[in-house]
Amino acid sequence: MQKTKLLIASSNPGKLREFQEIFQVAFTTQSNPFELLLPTQVGIALDVAETGSSYAENAALKAVAYYQASGLITLADDSGLEVDVLGGQPGLYSARYAPQPHATDADRRAYLLQNLQGKPRPWTAHFHCSLVVVLPGAEQFLTEGDVFGEIIDAERGQGGFGYDPVFYLPDSQRTMAEIPAIEKNSISHRALAVIAALPRLVAIVNGK
Repeated sequence: MQKTKLLIASSNPGKLREFQEIFQVAFTTQSNPFELLLPTQVGIALDVAETGSSYAENAALKAVAYYQASGLITLADDSGLEVDVLGGQPGLYSARYAPQPHATDADRRAYLLQNLQGKPRPWTAHFHCSLVVVLPGAEQFLTEGDVFGEIIDAERGQGGFGYDPVFYLPDSQRTMAEIPAIEKNSISHRALAVIAALPRLVAIVNGK
């Protein structure tokens, strides 16, 4: 069966890999009908400014721009970490949180922990994902996912990326960076948003 092309509106190969793993987990009992692609694989290079005032607006900006450039079903997400004692920071600016230019994930984690020093514990937090899919005819829809936990002050685990090594899941007593990828990709905020989108996507493939 020929797979339906699904464009991931991102230039990040790591994000493509995570989406591929999420789809693999989601379709364990049936064949995955989608071929996930990065823009570079279809000859597209865009720099979409994330000027929205919400995750959903930013995701829609990216999804629409890449759909218009490719004509393919397009999926985009915008995600962030929100820490309660910091009033929801870093939030929309999670990927640009550290003050120094060209900051790494480690820099952002260090800056977060610096800002948390002296704040009352536990440092409860959640990851949020807003996912927008643009379908043929430019119709679009939104799904969302959240995963709740706490920030800890010492990094643990070698997996994941971003804030995963300091995001602790009390129920499993591990950080997001300590759980196996197959488990993360069934419970993460991004996985939950994708799982919510799949019935609509599968219906399109099946012509419904």
